Amino acid sequence: MDFRAHLEKDSIFKTISEAGGKLGLPTFVVGGYVRDLILDRPNKDLDFVCLGSGIKLAQQVAKDLGGLQVTVFKTFGTAMIKLGDRELEFVGARKESYREDSRKPLVEDGTLEEDQLRRDFTINAMAIRLEKENFGALVDPFGGVKHLEEKLIKTPLDPAITFSDDPLRMMRAIRFASQLNFDIEADTFEAITNNADRLSIVSMERIIVELNKIILSPVPSYGFKLLFQSGLLAKFFPEMVALHGVENVDNKAHKDNFFHTLQVLDNVSRVSDDLWLRWAAILHDIAKPATKRFDKSVGWTFHGHEDKGARMTPGIFRRLKLPMNEKMLFVQKLVRLHLRPISLVKEVSDSAIRRLLFEAGDDVEALMKLCRADITSKNNDKVARFLRNFDEVEKKMIDLEERDKVRNFQPPITGDEIIKLFQLSAGPIIGEIKEEIKEAILEGVIRNDRQEAHELLMKIAEKKGLINNEVNLKK
Repeated sequence: MDFRAHLEKDSIFKTISEAGGKLGLPTFVVGGYVRDLILDRPNKDLDFVCLGSGIKLAQQVAKDLGGLQVTVFKTFGTAMIKLGDRELEFVGARKESYREDSRKPLVEDGTLEEDQLRRDFTINAMAIRLEKENFGALVDPFGGVKHLEEKLIKTPLDPAITFSDDPLRMMRAIRFASQLNFDIEADTFEAITNNADRLSIVSMERIIVELNKIILSPVPSYGFKLLFQSGLLAKFFPEMVALHGVENVDNKAHKDNFFHTLQVLDNVSRVSDDLWLRWAAILHDIAKPATKRFDKSVGWTFHGHEDKGARMTPGIFRRLKLPMNEKMLFVQKLVRLHLRPISLVKEVSDSAIRRLLFEAGDDVEALMKLCRADITSKNNDKVARFLRNFDEVEKKMIDLEERDKVRNFQPPITGDEIIKLFQLSAGPIIGEIKEEIKEAILEGVIRNDRQEAHELLMKIAEKKGLINNEVNLKK
């Protein structure tokens, strides 16, 4: 590959080359940008290493670009410049050493090779020279290009040292394997397995960043299988590990819910890149181990796993440092409702569909994607039959929504109106009346219409003895 020709097309590399020349600092673009350049993948984050002060180089580059702002991180000896939608990061070449109880390195100045040696994987340890006389020359001391061709994740150092020094790199190894569909070299994977306990010194915030990238990879089940096989998954997500396994009693066995969950996750990933819909796939059966029972007449049951799973969701989000906001509520809702469309397949009643639209609201399309993904039987005819029935359910949803407007349902008669109309004080009776009107709409007794709701209200009021001659009953 002609790196020089590629770099010459982008003026930023000439600017940085000239800035390094002015300061007498040999400069290189390194890491992920070089890897993705070879793989022909987009990458807007550029990392530059110089033999000297990265902060001084950044300041010179910012000046040459017309006085851009430089963000300096003195503790780490790094600096960053925002250039449109790109981030340019600068650091001086360094070597690192580690203490056993921390993944934060002790840093000192080093050579380019020492800087490359400290990097996590050979495919991330390549550099391209930016000095004028060697502009575009590749520096690849550990065979990164070869490993890209072989689709292999391997560490520059002994992997046991690499992962013991910084255990987050074990998550990163699996993340890159999952994103790129690469293999992890045998000794490297063995070192991950042997160092799994070291993950305990990594913050959950850093772990979850890598996990979410695995979840967003094209076939996330691959990354989860590596996490499971290496023992890493058990260190931070034991609820998911508990899904694994099959019990057989009286020749009756249930499916392996771990691998079923991964299949559902992959199915969802084919139709959506929404991280939180993918999380709903991960958690939809999370309570099956807790609700598993054996019944001699029907075999294995998991009654109520959808409701228990919804109750478990906030605790899992909190422990994994996932956002405790509308994202969690979305996942929780889908976990709670994920069996409802399947039950509708057996009997498609208008009232059941109205209730589903009422409860799912704007998330009904996401719910249907999850439910379609959840049909994982090896019986292709059964899958096709369920999916055809889902088509009918969705057609009926569209028809009922157009007529009844029950998605994001707003009561046609408010509590304040009931209080004023019948001169009542706030109390339980107001909620009872509103609930009766809502139930009548959902059951199809009346339409979601103000006139029909008002007529029903008067009948309810008469039944409850709320009407008398002194009350103004005008609409």
